[in-house]
Amino acid sequence: MDLDPRLAALRPLGGFFVLRASGPPPRPLPPLAEAYGAKPPWTRPDPLAFRVRKVGAALGAPEPRVAASVAHQGLAARLWSAALGCAALYGRIPDLDPRLLHWDPDAAAPDDLWLTEVRPLPGDADAVADAVLRAHLEPLGTALRARYRVAAGLLRGNAASALAGAARELDRWARAHGRPDAAARARGLAAELLGHPLLAGTGTLTGTAFRRRSCCLYYRVPGGGVCGDCCFPAPPAAPARSARSPAGHPPAPPSSPRAPSG
Repeated sequence: MDLDPRLAALRPLGGFFVLRASGPPPRPLPPLAEAYGAKPPWTRPDPLAFRVRKVGAALGAPEPRVAASVAHQGLAARLWSAALGCAALYGRIPDLDPRLLHWDPDAAAPDDLWLTEVRPLPGDADAVADAVLRAHLEPLGTALRARYRVAAGLLRGNAASALAGAARELDRWARAHGRPDAAARARGLAAELLGHPLLAGTGTLTGTAFRRRSCCLYYRVPGGGVCGDCCFPAPPAAPARSARSPAGHPPAPPSSPRAPSG
């Protein structure tokens, strides 16, 4: 199936997979390239800092790097979901060039991302890795490490966790809607992508279940716990806290997209 200009096949999967496409956003919004490359002194509002502050305020995060980690995982899951959804349902993906993909850091999915033009690319693992890992998560990680001192291994774990969560949700949807072909493609892509040099060693994938070797720091949020795929069986130094559901993703603030649940 060829990509249609509005990526309509993604709509039944729900808001986190949906990508507004083939048109400008409803108001001027920065491309993600600007968010990744913003450096002081800023001449316009900084979207990445805005999102981190917003996530931190919503969660009551005790330090900026916790908010930065949660914000990173939310955006990573959003990007993986759109790319994997297209690869599984169309067999192709749109070019997600950060200069074409505009971002509203104050909005929830699907109104947070707007792709101004659909340029078809192959839907194999190499193309998906280039579209998400190389084009987005590498520069995003560089920006977050420089600004918030978030560990590189933590960000790699976040990226892998977000990928596994997106693939798990897509697999569940596809099997429930009589699309075993799409379910198989989602599982196969996730397994291949988790072997990519930028993600290799971040965790163990068994079927659609993933166990990461790092922690996203959500347990440091007041009232938080460990994720379903966390390396810790219980929050460090806080064994009385209850673990979260096996979603494997931190709950996003009301104005942010929610990662696919497991």
